[in-house]
Amino acid sequence: MNRKVLLIEPNYKNKYPPMGLMKIATYYRKCNDDVRFFKGDLKKFAAQLLCEEFCAETREPSFKKYFSKLTEYIKIGKYSYLDMIPDFRGSEYEEIIKTYRRKYKNKEFPQFDVVGVTTLFTFYWKQTVDTINYAKNFCKAEGKMLVGGIASTIVPDYIYEETGIKPHKGLLDKEGDLDEGNTDIIDELPLDYSILEEIDYEYPAKNAYFGYMTRGCPRNCTFCAVKTLEPKYKNYIGIKHQIEYVDENFGAQKDLLLMDNNVFASNCFEQIIDEIKECGFGKGATYIPPNEYEVAIKNLKAGYNLRAYIKKIIKLYDKIAEKLPEEESGQFYLRREERGLLYVETATCEEICKFDEIIRPLYDKLFHKSKRTRYIDFNQGLDARLATKEKMKKLSEINIRPLRIAFDHCDSKSVDFYINAVKNAAECGITELSNYLLYNFEDEPKELYYRMRINIDLCEELGVTIYSFPMKYHPINDPEYFKNRNYLGVHWNRKFIRAVQAVLNSTKGKIGKGVEFFEEAFGRDLNEFYKILWMPETFIIYRRKYDQELRERLADRYKKHSSEDCDLANEWWAKFCSLSAKKLEIAKSIISLNKFKEGDYECTDKEILDVLSYYSITRDIAKGST
Repeated sequence: MNRKVLLIEPNYKNKYPPMGLMKIATYYRKCNDDVRFFKGDLKKFAAQLLCEEFCAETREPSFKKYFSKLTEYIKIGKYSYLDMIPDFRGSEYEEIIKTYRRKYKNKEFPQFDVVGVTTLFTFYWKQTVDTINYAKNFCKAEGKMLVGGIASTIVPDYIYEETGIKPHKGLLDKEGDLDEGNTDIIDELPLDYSILEEIDYEYPAKNAYFGYMTRGCPRNCTFCAVKTLEPKYKNYIGIKHQIEYVDENFGAQKDLLLMDNNVFASNCFEQIIDEIKECGFGKGATYIPPNEYEVAIKNLKAGYNLRAYIKKIIKLYDKIAEKLPEEESGQFYLRREERGLLYVETATCEEICKFDEIIRPLYDKLFHKSKRTRYIDFNQGLDARLATKEKMKKLSEINIRPLRIAFDHCDSKSVDFYINAVKNAAECGITELSNYLLYNFEDEPKELYYRMRINIDLCEELGVTIYSFPMKYHPINDPEYFKNRNYLGVHWNRKFIRAVQAVLNSTKGKIGKGVEFFEEAFGRDLNEFYKILWMPETFIIYRRKYDQELRERLADRYKKHSSEDCDLANEWWAKFCSLSAKKLEIAKSIISLNKFKEGDYECTDKEILDVLSYYSITRDIAKGST
């Protein structure tokens, strides 16, 4: 190996794997470097690295069985962990492990030639900055610290200010970006899926090909960061060779997720769709999942990322054990124990390969792979303004689900474009759609309601399914707001934002088809929607408990009456509406701040205080009275 490379994703929740790091892993492996990926608790990782060095220094195979106990001692320093290891206390090894505990406390960690940290959105600011600063402890004095990604491109000066590291801005789309003289263009390299096997974190969207077939967007929307991240629009990027590489090295993936920002703008659109079909995602596409064991043992025998595939093999052994009858599972355990194959730390490539003749037929017998449907998803959404009938017809040739169409504005032109795009899709047989509805930007709350209502009405009219995801605008490059999520659009306030979130929490963040469901959640008309926005949060969440009128409507609909008799929601509303114009203005100014604890506001008017008293009914109180 030439260099030791450590790639890190901060320990925030993330739906998609880090594509940038997966390409960088491919790059460094092509350079014959030793690449390691980590996502999780960096302090624990540091202790694990030191424990690896301890095991290598002592060369005592039995210690690997107690790897987790030794790691915890190095990290925490409690002797109780060492007491669990037979004959360890008082031995020469106790003194050696103490030196590694001291190294941990002094942050004298194992060193890497290259340490790379990716960054996502700026609302993960503290986690990102803390990760970069801690990761510096793993880099040799003469080594290279790499920081890149979205936040690094959006606010590079602030990254530098808080970490002392000058981040890479933009894409790695030129020769020599990481090593002078190297002709590889990193952004066009296939992804290294093996690094995902090195970590315990499971990405929700893992079983998919990830890529781009265009870059950038010719639009210049003021709320969008694409112009900064991908300033030049690129009409076409071939993806077939990348998919073939993944199939060959890591096994076929179920779905294809393309992160293009405006594929409809490409003058190569038909070529893009044809290539997607060639890659196995035409209408009605199916595939048979690969044999995970076969992929793992093949890469293990080839010496490709042994760290990842030893861990993968041990996981597969555990899966096999779960499927075996009790007696056979016990025998299987003993066989693994004899070969040191119970734990990742004790397992060796040699023993795994010897065990192959037993495992291969066992795995094939227990795990049958059946044909599954696969889908293509342009995950960032398509431009309704460019959604012609011809493009929709071409799009219908691939197994797209869902079709995402942007619906960010509520002016008459934008609405016409959007409705026309949905109707064109429906006529071409595309019936499962989705979109993001931007709010809290320059819009008024009523515009969010109108757009949601349009989607509900289109579902009824066209017989399609549209899942809408209201998405709160958050300026990711404004230093006043990018470290938190407190931004308020000019027509919004904290109470309105919280009310929308309270409704979405009960719908799991999305709005599906169904007029009755929508009207219960967001109101039958704009007046009811604004009533919900001003409503105490507990009444929003437990509306069936506190709203007599709503219960009666539901009773008539479902012919089922409730024994509860509580109408606090409408009692509150009557008092709210009875306030004089001046008092209502004062009440709204207090409610809009969404702070209702004692001392949060000053008011002596009895009528206003009576209205505000309803906002002190908390969820806990509501739960306690159900």
